[in-house]
Amino acid sequence: SVNIYLYGRPIHINVIPFQEVLILIEKVILEIVTSLSKDEAPVLVLPNRSSWANVSFDNAVGLQMTSGSSVTTVRSNCSSSVTKFGHILKVLSTIYKLVQSNVYATKRDIYYNDTQLFGSQRTVDSIVDDISCMLKVPRRRLHVLATSKGFISGDLCYLEEDSTKVDCHSNSTVNPTNTKYIPPTSQHHIVSSAKFVLIVEKDATFQKLLDYDFCTKLCPCIMITGKGVPDVNSRLMVRKLWDTLHIPIFALVDADPYGIEIMCIYKYGSVAMSFEAHSLTVPSVMWLGLLPSDLQRLRVPEDALIPLTQRDQNKLTSLLKRPYLACQPAWQREMEMMQRSKVKAEIQSLASIAPDFLSRVYLPNKLRYGGWI
Repeated sequence: SVNIYLYGRPIHINVIPFQEVLILIEKVILEIVTSLSKDEAPVLVLPNRSSWANVSFDNAVGLQMTSGSSVTTVRSNCSSSVTKFGHILKVLSTIYKLVQSNVYATKRDIYYNDTQLFGSQRTVDSIVDDISCMLKVPRRRLHVLATSKGFISGDLCYLEEDSTKVDCHSNSTVNPTNTKYIPPTSQHHIVSSAKFVLIVEKDATFQKLLDYDFCTKLCPCIMITGKGVPDVNSRLMVRKLWDTLHIPIFALVDADPYGIEIMCIYKYGSVAMSFEAHSLTVPSVMWLGLLPSDLQRLRVPEDALIPLTQRDQNKLTSLLKRPYLACQPAWQREMEMMQRSKVKAEIQSLASIAPDFLSRVYLPNKLRYGGWI
C-alpha cells in the first residue's frame, strides 16, 4: 500500500498484489506442460461469452455469467482452433511479463507488437477478454488497458492511479470546456458536489450541452459520454461515480432501439462482459429521455421523426424479450409505444421545436419535475 497526497490530505491506497495473477497464469501453463509430458494435445477451456444461455439476470446486479456456463474448448491439435490456441499463449506470455514487471500496456500495444501473428486488433481484443474471463481476473489486474474513447466533464476532481490530479470542472483556466478523456486506470479520492450524473449517448449532444455550460447553469452535475456503445472505461467510470457519490444517474439517449440498448448496457451490462457485471453495471440508471411518449407530448414535428427500418423493428422485438424488461414495465410501455407508432427520433429532433429547446426547456423541466422512468 502507498500514501499519496491530494489537496494537502494524505490518501491511503491499497495496491493490488500481482502474485495471485502470476500464479493463475502459471497454473494454465503447467497444465499445458503436463499434457505435453503425457503425449497429449493441450487444450484450453474458455467460458462461452456469446450465449444468452450462459447468463442469468439479477435485478440488483444485471446480467451475470452463471457458474455452470457452457464452455468452448480450444484445441492445439485441431486446425480450426490451433491458431487461437497460439494467440492465447502469446497474449498470456505478454500479460505475465507486464504483471511481473508492473508495467501497463494497451490492447493496441499488444497488437502492434506482432501484427502478422494476430492479423487484426479485434483478435487481440477478444483474446484479452477471453483470458480475463478464463482466469476470473478483471482486465485491469492483467495490466492490459484499452484506449479510452469516452469523455467526462463537470463538478468532479479525482486522483488517477499514478497520482495525477484531474479536475473536470468546466471553469478550468486550462481549457474552456475542460473535457477529459475517461482514464483507462482506476480513480481514487473522488471529490464532487454534483447532484446527479447525466449519461449522454452521443458526442454531438454532449458537446452542445457543454457549449451551453449545462454542468453549472441548472445545478452542479457530471456529464459523461461513451460516444455511442460505451467502452469498458466509460462503464467503469459510471459505476465508480455511483459507488462513491450515491447520486442519481440519468441517461439521455435517442428514442430508437439502439439508443435504448446502449442505455441497457450501462444499466444491466452485456452478454460478452457478463463475467465482470459486478464492476460494470449500474442498476440504478434512470431513463430521462428521449422517451417515445415525449414525441407525442411535445408534438415533435412529423418531418423530424424517422420511420423504423426492418432492422430497427427486429432490434426492438429482441429488446422486448430481454430478461430485464420484466422488472421495467414503464420502459416496456415506452418501447411498445415505439413499436405501434413505427417511428423513432434522435435527440437533435428537439431542435425542430426550438434551437435550444433541449438545454433550456426539455432537460431543466425533466429534472425539476421528475420526468424520468
